[in-house]
Amino acid sequence: MLPELTQKALTAVAHVARSFARHSDARENLEEIFGILDTVMEYRHGTVTLLDSETGDLLVEASKGIKKERLAEVRYRKGEGLTGIIMENAAPLAVPNIKNDPRFLNRLAVYDPEAAFIGVPIEIGGSVQGVFSVSIEPSERYRLDDHAALVSIFGNLIGGVISRLRKVEKEKERIIREKDALHGQLKSRFRPDNMIGVSKAMEDVFESIRQVAKWNTTVLIRGESGTGKELVAKAIHFQSVRSSGPFVKLNCAALPNTLLESELFGHETGAFTGATKSRAGRFELADKGTIFLDEIGDTTTDFQTKLLRVLQEGQFERLGGTETLSVDVRIIAATHVDLEKAVAEKRFREDLYYRLNVMPIYLPPLRERSEDIPYLIEHFLAKFGQERGTPLSIEKEAMRILKDCTWPGNVRELENCVHRMAVVCKGSVITRNDVPCTKGQCLSQLIYTQSFNGPELAESEILEIENERDRIIEALKRSGWVQAKAARLLKMTPRQIAYRIQKLKIEMKEL
Repeated sequence: MLPELTQKALTAVAHVARSFARHSDARENLEEIFGILDTVMEYRHGTVTLLDSETGDLLVEASKGIKKERLAEVRYRKGEGLTGIIMENAAPLAVPNIKNDPRFLNRLAVYDPEAAFIGVPIEIGGSVQGVFSVSIEPSERYRLDDHAALVSIFGNLIGGVISRLRKVEKEKERIIREKDALHGQLKSRFRPDNMIGVSKAMEDVFESIRQVAKWNTTVLIRGESGTGKELVAKAIHFQSVRSSGPFVKLNCAALPNTLLESELFGHETGAFTGATKSRAGRFELADKGTIFLDEIGDTTTDFQTKLLRVLQEGQFERLGGTETLSVDVRIIAATHVDLEKAVAEKRFREDLYYRLNVMPIYLPPLRERSEDIPYLIEHFLAKFGQERGTPLSIEKEAMRILKDCTWPGNVRELENCVHRMAVVCKGSVITRNDVPCTKGQCLSQLIYTQSFNGPELAESEILEIENERDRIIEALKRSGWVQAKAARLLKMTPRQIAYRIQKLKIEMKEL
């Protein structure tokens, strides 16, 4: 090796050594090393590509003079291009003139076509983990072998930087995991069992539960179907002084009016056909405890009148009976109906509305708290993995697909979807191919498609409505007032339609 080149190399190594001492940040260290090699050795476009353990591809970790956004777009498979060949063969490679070598892909689009190219494998912990490459001035190609030997030395030094970088990143990941775990432990002290959420919206719900559990106040839980209203009701009961008493629930929408009265208030023998013996109602069974009336907004005004008396006086008679019974019951009601609109339309008693709406708790739909979706998925995977007898996990791409869904059926739909994936998953890791919507098998999408095959306006006709307000209202009507579905009809995002609904002061309906 010529003395002049040796002197340059020694100077560069000395500068690199001082750079190690100056920088605790591995990425800053790497950028400075690229600058040293450029200035002292005239090695242009120093580039480090590292192996992605998940895909097996080589990703550009750092490169001198190229924006990070551009680097993120470039990757190589093993054996692909000069970089991929170096990785596959685990051996250095020198090319005297890159424009004459068809293996050179020039994906970074920064190289002088007349330049020479040298790339060497980066070894970390005894295995090849990436590639370090540079371009050499055309005038230096006559001593390419000498430069290749020096690039191998610098590649070993850079391997040390990368090793330090990975150790730092692992340490950061460990700290983040510990921080999240501690954060979760602190939150769990104030979080009801079986309720998952780290979003601000759910923190507000947990705080409301904690506050109202101290009182005997009537609670009205509001939110779309599938958001977990019953879980909130149970959380309130079991954190209250009534926790040792019974928790009795009834879905008011599941029964006709006569049976609903019998279920809640009980009946005497002969009160109606089939009443062969007297029976206590749910209110009696809930004495000294809590009764949860789900879908209260779907009851008739006649029933509401009888319910109002229980709320006001704590008294009622069994169906077909004359004896007045008294109970000590806390009432928690829930509905997905727009009660204010129902009151205005005389479908819901105004006095009952005020009696129930003492302490309202709003449960946000899943689309408004997407940051909770990964936590819910992990919770359901643990649950179904236990049922299956083998632990289940999910790959990043599948998680991303699920996180981007609007989930019109909310948490209930998400749980069913995860259950379905757990059943069809062939191994222990759920992949994107196990996600129903990637195969056109999304149940909510099928419902959405079927619901628009009737005589209503075609999608093109909706888009032709000139007045924006009328166009949005028509789409909302056709989509059952579900914003995410209406947005798809209008070719908008959910965020865009929500903004327009607010701006145009469109009154939403809940069915």
